[in-house]
Amino acid sequence: MPDRIYLDHAATTSMLPEALAAVAEGMRHWANPSSPHAEGRAARAALERARSDVAAAYGWAHELIFTSGASESLHMALTRSMAPRRLISAVEHDSVLRHAEGAQVLPVDADGILDLDALKAALAEGPRALVGIQWANSETGVRQPVAEIASIVRAADGILLVDAAQMPAHADGEVLRHGDLVAVSAHKRGGPPGIGALLVRDFGTLLPMGGQEKGYRAGTENLPGALGYAAAASVPEDLVRMAALRARLEAVVLAEGGEVVGANRPRSPLIGAYRMPGTSSAAQLIRFDLAGISVSAGSACSSGSMRPSHVLTAMGWQEPALREVVRVSFGRNTTEAEVDSFTTLWRQIAIEARNRAA
Repeated sequence: MPDRIYLDHAATTSMLPEALAAVAEGMRHWANPSSPHAEGRAARAALERARSDVAAAYGWAHELIFTSGASESLHMALTRSMAPRRLISAVEHDSVLRHAEGAQVLPVDADGILDLDALKAALAEGPRALVGIQWANSETGVRQPVAEIASIVRAADGILLVDAAQMPAHADGEVLRHGDLVAVSAHKRGGPPGIGALLVRDFGTLLPMGGQEKGYRAGTENLPGALGYAAAASVPEDLVRMAALRARLEAVVLAEGGEVVGANRPRSPLIGAYRMPGTSSAAQLIRFDLAGISVSAGSACSSGSMRPSHVLTAMGWQEPALREVVRVSFGRNTTEAEVDSFTTLWRQIAIEARNRAA
């Protein structure tokens, strides 16, 4: 669909040419990396190079387990952590909420930031806890104060799990310095779908279970995916340019009476969430889609549902505003012209909404 404008990169983004070439090369290394013969050893060597390359791209100096994606990485951390308790914020990704059965859900403030006093109180209840937070919220882009949270967790002998699926390589040294378990994903960074990783500071915090990946995961290793991930992660992302694109978009949104979710907090430059008063998210998505512009009403795992966003609900949003927010997310190839096409239509829809209300 070359004529369409794609502004839903937080859901997934197109594969980079480097990743496509690496996957093709991996397909030629068809042997099982766990086999002892020459072909298997060659595949194993390629897999371990990819492991080292992905870790290096993130600046991670510890262990790395390849998985099928961030959802599996999060499931692995949440269900196999050696800590007996789980604490998560109320604005975590749907996959965390699904996997964290029995977890204590902690409140957030009006901007979606974890209530640190509630975190301290929950940790004080004992015993040892795994604390799960997102690097940047997948619906709003709001970033949690990782260093401050890590200090609180570490003081209570807890384990910090960071959902960094939306985090580009080298984007945040705080996560790499303070995260004990970090879930990352290839398909949001220009790599292939079906491959991700769990970065592990200390294998002693994780229960082993499986025949591959140093005993921490079962199943034949996805060599083509790992090679594609390594290739994509090595290509830098221009976050300064993306922040400028987001600022360009938000200037129009605000000028037309829209609302920027979490505007007063640090946010990922790749994600923005915007309320258009008087027009439902569903109506906006239809208009944008018919005009050839792809955006969403939240994370891909929940935007197809008619349920209101649990993220906005936790932040205190109420009807009808709760159902008037769309998400726009930027990729490596997003241009000013594409942003301007989006804002031109945004302005038109917003004017129509004001005229209806008059």
